Amino acid sequence: MSRDLTPGTAHRRGRLRVYLGSAPGVGKTYRMLDEAHRRQQRGADVVVGYIETHGRKYTAGMLDGLEVVPRIRRHYRDTDFEEMDLHALLARRPSVALVDELAHTNIPGGRNAKRWQDIEELLDAGIDVITTVNVQHLESLNDVVQKITGIPQRETVPDEVVRRADQIELVDMAPQALRRRMAHGNVYKAEKVDAALSNYFRVGNLTALRELALLWVAGRVDEGLRDYRATHNIDRVWETRERVVVALTGGPEGETIIRRAARIADRTAGGELLAVHISRSDGLAGASPGALAQQRQLVEDLGGTYHVVVGDDVPTALLAFARAHHATQLVLGTSRRGRINRFLTGPGIGETTVDASEDIDVHMVTHEFTGRGRLPSLGRRNSPRRTLAGYLAGLAVPAVLTLLLSQMDSGLNLTTVALIFQLGVVGVALFGGAVSALLASLVASLLLNYYFIPPVHTFTIGETNNFIALAVFAAVALTVSTVVDHAARLTARAARATAEAETLSTLAGSVLRGADALPALLEKTRTAFGLDSVALLDRSGGAIARSDSDGEPAPGRTVTELPAGPDALLILAGRRLPAADQRVLTAFTAHITAALERDRLATVAAEIEPIKAADKMRTALLAAVSHDLRTPLATALATTGSLLSPDVEFSDEDRAELLAMANESLLRLTGLVDNLLDMSRLQAGALTLHLEAAHLDELLPRAMDSLADPDAAVQPLDLGQAPPVLADPPLLERVLANLIANALRHNAPGAPVLVTASGHGGQVEIRIVDRGPGIPPEDRDRVFLPFQRLGDNDNTTGVGLGLALSRGLAEAMGGTLEVEDTPGGGTTMLLVLPAVHPTWSDGTDESESGSPVVDEAGSTSESAPAGNDVHVQEEEK
Repeated sequence: MSRDLTPGTAHRRGRLRVYLGSAPGVGKTYRMLDEAHRRQQRGADVVVGYIETHGRKYTAGMLDGLEVVPRIRRHYRDTDFEEMDLHALLARRPSVALVDELAHTNIPGGRNAKRWQDIEELLDAGIDVITTVNVQHLESLNDVVQKITGIPQRETVPDEVVRRADQIELVDMAPQALRRRMAHGNVYKAEKVDAALSNYFRVGNLTALRELALLWVAGRVDEGLRDYRATHNIDRVWETRERVVVALTGGPEGETIIRRAARIADRTAGGELLAVHISRSDGLAGASPGALAQQRQLVEDLGGTYHVVVGDDVPTALLAFARAHHATQLVLGTSRRGRINRFLTGPGIGETTVDASEDIDVHMVTHEFTGRGRLPSLGRRNSPRRTLAGYLAGLAVPAVLTLLLSQMDSGLNLTTVALIFQLGVVGVALFGGAVSALLASLVASLLLNYYFIPPVHTFTIGETNNFIALAVFAAVALTVSTVVDHAARLTARAARATAEAETLSTLAGSVLRGADALPALLEKTRTAFGLDSVALLDRSGGAIARSDSDGEPAPGRTVTELPAGPDALLILAGRRLPAADQRVLTAFTAHITAALERDRLATVAAEIEPIKAADKMRTALLAAVSHDLRTPLATALATTGSLLSPDVEFSDEDRAELLAMANESLLRLTGLVDNLLDMSRLQAGALTLHLEAAHLDELLPRAMDSLADPDAAVQPLDLGQAPPVLADPPLLERVLANLIANALRHNAPGAPVLVTASGHGGQVEIRIVDRGPGIPPEDRDRVFLPFQRLGDNDNTTGVGLGLALSRGLAEAMGGTLEVEDTPGGGTTMLLVLPAVHPTWSDGTDESESGSPVVDEAGSTSESAPAGNDVHVQEEEK
């Protein structure tokens, strides 16, 4: 909601200041209140919109002298909660509002679900806001914090909300200092200190949270610095953070310089590694795609990032990339060219880059391939046979042209003869390359001088014009032949690059379309290179995957072995692959290696999942045993101990009451243990079923007898008309008892729990309906997870296994258990089981009878907000 501050003035959005805490109790709220007093002393209109003191006297004392907007009370699940009154705060319109706990979830009934959305409205109204948030509530770090502390954070705030803040101030404290502060009672009450220090507030947890907060704020500061430099057009390098750029050519020295650059980046905390390959704009770079793929994988394994930049001037493009990323150091490999090569071709990329680097440090890394490059080629490389034919053509073509022209008496002048010789030199260049054309131009010049320039039949040139003409002919012949040869080389390279790009595009497309990676890659490798078979073997010779041709094996086929990672070999059988195919084959091998590694990781992850589930179950079970099972056990021990005490005389009425209490506790304990045992048997697959026909009207009373209150308000509707179900009767009783108990626990006061049944399509649908608050769609799967107590504030009624066990037993009996909405509000638990007979007991078809219409029913529960000021335990729903 945006509005102008005063009529006729331009709207100004409020400024947001965030105090980011590394952990609870570091003093965010205190610092916020201290800032409020400073602004108030400077004349600012400061109002407290919402502050949570958590009973800390020093924090509460800082509220003195500040105007506090009264909170609004909201009723939720038989409890009254206090929330920030957004309407009153907007109407008051202060210049600065203090709003604590940015990630807080509002009680249902307000205009926004989250407090950060309330703050957005305040900012849109032109009100400056000061707020607080802990690092564990940032959305991007939520899963990381859970892994560190073992405690899920259900309230999060999008990182972008905090990043947009005009000011972010980190509130930090050494772990030891925070623990001392807690021990002195300045954070939690005395009875909670020991538990907190031994769990969430361990030194290791606090140290990790502190590092997360520092790194997150450092990243935010780095973003601000980049924005400032861009706004003020600052190109100079500011060495606030080491960023090392390594230039990759795709050559064999790549791995050496990558590791060297990674060591340079690791010398300082927070150093970044960026690898860049400069690709020519015409796409004709000579780098090996396979080598670049392997080097990219190495860069990513070392924690760096890989980039491709298009540019024909490599030094200029490389330095432009480095400056754009604020690099402090640039790492290049020394030239593979030898001394003669460098003398003939001039300074290389490394020397040019060093000369133009200015304030970027350039490291030239030596490697084993330094100076081992070949001499510059004078032309394209042909086969030996074609090279010899080109030399012969360079000798023969001018001679043949001389013979033909000397026999012709057509009065051709010198210019025409020279152009005909020039055409012959171009033909030789196209056929044999630059060296053959050079030989042809030399021979043509001699023959032109001897036979066609007066005085003929001598190598003497009588006129200056003829000498100039011959010189021009030689120069043009050399130039044209060089250009033609270069164009022919580029054409061949372009064709080769196009073929490689199409092959690699087809390779990537087959994987991206969802094909199984390894078989698809092997099949594409076989078809792309025209091989008979391609197989991937492990080191022991066992086949991992293979692709075979349907045709007959090629005669004289060869077998090639290539390593595919540390533990596999790629076996290629078929024709002998030319050297030109090796580059693309290396890229194929890199993809196969990556796919094999992904499959291995997927297998490891699949093996870990059951272990994680078992560990999660074990942790939850220990928590349940230590808390929920302890309560009835302690009650039973206390009552029986009192009865056995010789120091107390109990009346018959007191004795009966104690015995009833002990019996109730033991029955509750037995039920909890039964649920735990049944859940463990379900997960282990050791549950034995005895399926038989079961009549619901007979099972329901027995299920009711097992409830804590057998006389509870449960209303069955026409269960006798439903066909019998195929189920294990004792287990079905357990399911019905759990579902009815769950419905009673969440039902509205005075409303009965309805139990209905109807037959449809060979199945029986059983509905247990209550009039509770309801379950949101996003929580309907969570209620069936073990040890979930979603929205239940009664901590003594179970360990959160009832619905999980009920669904497990239903599925074991061939049925399902789902959640439905009930007309008029509420939730229905829908239990579907196979029917013994697909028709009604009276012989009428089930399609003629509909299920009873439920006009009044309830719903189960809705997940309550779990804010810092709303402490709601989760039960089965």
